[in-house]
Order: sequence, then structure tokens, then C-alpha cells
Amino acid sequence: MEAAIGQQVTEGLERSCKGEERVRSIHAAGRPGFEFMEARFFGDVFEPHRHDTYAIGLTLGGVQRFRYRGEERQSLPGDILVLHPDEEHDGGAGNEAALHYCMLYVPPDLLAPALTGRGRALPFVRDPVFHDPALRGKIRACFSEIESPDADGLLLDDLLVDVAEGLALHAGGLLPPPRSQPLRHVRAACAFMEAHLARNIHSTELEAITGIDRFALSRAFRAVLHTSPHRYFLMRRLDRARLLLRDGTPLAEAAAETGFADQAHFSRHFKKAYGLTPGRWNALLSRSRQ
Repeated sequence: MEAAIGQQVTEGLERSCKGEERVRSIHAAGRPGFEFMEARFFGDVFEPHRHDTYAIGLTLGGVQRFRYRGEERQSLPGDILVLHPDEEHDGGAGNEAALHYCMLYVPPDLLAPALTGRGRALPFVRDPVFHDPALRGKIRACFSEIESPDADGLLLDDLLVDVAEGLALHAGGLLPPPRSQPLRHVRAACAFMEAHLARNIHSTELEAITGIDRFALSRAFRAVLHTSPHRYFLMRRLDRARLLLRDGTPLAEAAAETGFADQAHFSRHFKKAYGLTPGRWNALLSRSRQ
């Protein structure tokens, strides 16, 4: 069944992505930071950048070239690609053919509960490119469910557990699980930040919300999300801005609505996070809607 789903998803993506360069992005409802992206590119595309999520993907066509952990890497059709939160990488096509691939971006706080209930923590996958037909089918099933107009949140949670278990099999080590108290503090801070994306917030506000000082909160964020409160807030702002761009909001307006000082400030942070300018991203999204 998984193989059949995977084949349908791949065939559908290939049909939707013939000809020119494009990007398609879908955010999972009710799960901040959890995103599906499908893209088709030629040449070098992404400058060095880093996400605050796990990036779990499949190369569907061409050669995926990227520099990661100080080495040049390649992913071929059928390979699985795993990048860890906050680890810098670039990306593009490894030859003159078009690169076609799909990615799941999964926040650590969604991946961790899928494993900690069994006494395990976040996986540290040492080899960023590997081959695993069973896990590939589970990842494709996630793609299919996120794309579905009748997406079932419970089914998506089950599929996420399957993906987490599959990653754990390839982990050269498991990161230690966060204690329950830091997890509670982090969740409270995240909820506050996500409710105030359009303005700057201050450490004193987070201290009041969580009941711990800013330095303890920073350590808690590192333990739970492998990033800082500042970067988490920035990435959620950029997530929101990308949704606005997808809906046709002009760049300057999207920047203002997500709390950036001006369009230049927004563009600078966007490029550092995603490896290309918001104008380029917007153009690629527009092509996928045509």
C-alpha cells in the first residue's frame, strides 16, 4: 500500500512540475513550522542558509548537490536526504539536468514526542544521504496526506511517528530527551511569540510568561528545539511572511505585517533563512500557480 501511495505522489509531482523552475509549498494546518515543499530547479539555486527544523526529503529527478558539514554531497533519485536543525547548507542541481525533489520540514518539538514515549530522544543521523525503500514510502505517504484537501490530522500524526521511527534506525546517536519542565517553559514561550509576530517582543515578556530568566530559557530552547528564542521567533515571522506572499501580498506589505523594519530588513533575513531572495521565492511560487 505504501509503495502504491508513493508511486502516485511521485507521478503527480512529476506531472505538475514539467518545463520551468518552480516551488510549491504547503503548511500543515495547526502545526507551526511543519511544511511540505516540492521544487524543480536548474543550476545552483540556494546560497548557504539554515532552517530551525529537520529537513527530510526525497530526490525525485536529477542530481541534488549541496555542501553540508564541510563536505560536498550528492543525492540521486530514490535517495533520502536528512538535514538537521540550524546546520548550514546550500543547494542546487549537480549537472545540467533539472533537479526535482520534495522536502518535509519538521520542527524538533513535533519529532521528539514521536520517540520519547518509547524512551528515545531526537535522532542524530550521521549520514545525510542514504537509501531506505521502507522509509521512503513513509515519507511519500506524509507528502500525500499533507497535500490532501481532506487531510486527517490523526493520520498525519501516525505517519510522523513512522518517519521518526525510520530516522531512529539510521541514527548514529540519539540526542538526550528534554526534561518536562524545560519543555513546558518552551511551549509557553512559543505560544506567546506565535501570537505576537507583528511586533518586537522583549526578554522581560518571555521571563514573565515562563517564570524563568532569559538565560535559562535560552538553554531550554537549545535542549528542546536546537535553536534560540530569537531565531525561533524570526523563523515563525518568516513562515508567516511566506504565507502572505503565497496569497499575493506585496513584499513591502508582508514585511510590515510580520514586524520587519522595512523590505530590506525582511529580504536580508529571508535570504539567510532560505538561501534566496523573497522576490525570487515569490516568482517561483507564482509559476506553480499558473
